[in-house]
Amino acid sequence: MENKANGTRSSHHFPGTSNTAKDRIQRVDPYGFERPEDFDYESYEELMSEYLAVLTRRSIKWSKLLQGHNKVERSLKVKRYVRKGIPNEHRALIWMLASGAQERMERNPGYYHKLLESEHDDKLVDTIRTDLHRTFPDNVQFRKTSDPCLQKTLFNVLVAYGHHNKAVGYCQGMNFISGYLLIITKDEEKSFWLLDALLGRILPDYYATAMLGLKTDQEVLGELVRVKVPAVWQVMHEQGVMWTLVVSRWFICLFIDVLPVETVLRIWDCLFYEGSKIIFRVALTLIKHNQAHILQARSFPDVCDRFKDLTKGGFVENCHAFMQRIFTEPGSLSMATINRLRERCRAQIVAQES
Repeated sequence: MENKANGTRSSHHFPGTSNTAKDRIQRVDPYGFERPEDFDYESYEELMSEYLAVLTRRSIKWSKLLQGHNKVERSLKVKRYVRKGIPNEHRALIWMLASGAQERMERNPGYYHKLLESEHDDKLVDTIRTDLHRTFPDNVQFRKTSDPCLQKTLFNVLVAYGHHNKAVGYCQGMNFISGYLLIITKDEEKSFWLLDALLGRILPDYYATAMLGLKTDQEVLGELVRVKVPAVWQVMHEQGVMWTLVVSRWFICLFIDVLPVETVLRIWDCLFYEGSKIIFRVALTLIKHNQAHILQARSFPDVCDRFKDLTKGGFVENCHAFMQRIFTEPGSLSMATINRLRERCRAQIVAQES
């Protein structure tokens, strides 16, 4: 996983210390991910020197807004604050409040622990155990030698959810999403309720057996590209490239292992507050910004390779600038438009599969 723009480490020079960025910056980022061998320490240090000032300003503004309380009312001001980024110290709280997870948890005291104490489905447990060691092998917090080891809490969250939502049970992708939730909340019960908010309300039918919601939204993106970036749609059509081949990981993992960690978290800030249209805004921004690169493709594999390029480089590493672009580059995009397209695309998929 590339984790460029994930840290908050200062780059001050001290007497006797090395003058190379690689020696000044920790090899493990603040979320526990080891930086890859080809990590660009110099570019990262330059980027973070600017982003640290942004983080400090946002932290002060959020602290003033919350005033020590664990409640915040929805408003245009809060929406604006969320779009500009939630500081890590407030992220779990705002995600819980914005998604409705906090309310659900308070209405169902003890429910999560009852799920853990109930008799477990052996097949579900075996499937989850198989995926545990595949979850973030580059993150030190998920290693068995770590204390505490997040593999154990990840197992609990996934088993509990599998019994809570039997129509979904468990499928690949859920382990990565739950892992991110645990990294941020450091609380398995909160992670369970946030997973419930994502899979049950924000992204319905993404992980059900037929994955109808996932298939639908990939086709919705195709329809949005047809209108907003028609030249790219034409290339996809001419080369016979199905959207699921190039964007399925964007949707099913919510950009985990696709975009840098800090960028993913900034996307999730907005996803929990504004809902699933944020995924389309991100996808459209990536495609529209890289339109010229995609249009150079001359074959089916060339199109696929160029889509892999969209999620690399400075454009996505500078999370603050990138998040500003997702609200301008795609233009107008309402939930009414998305829901209308969902209805049409879902009907077409159901007809094709029946």
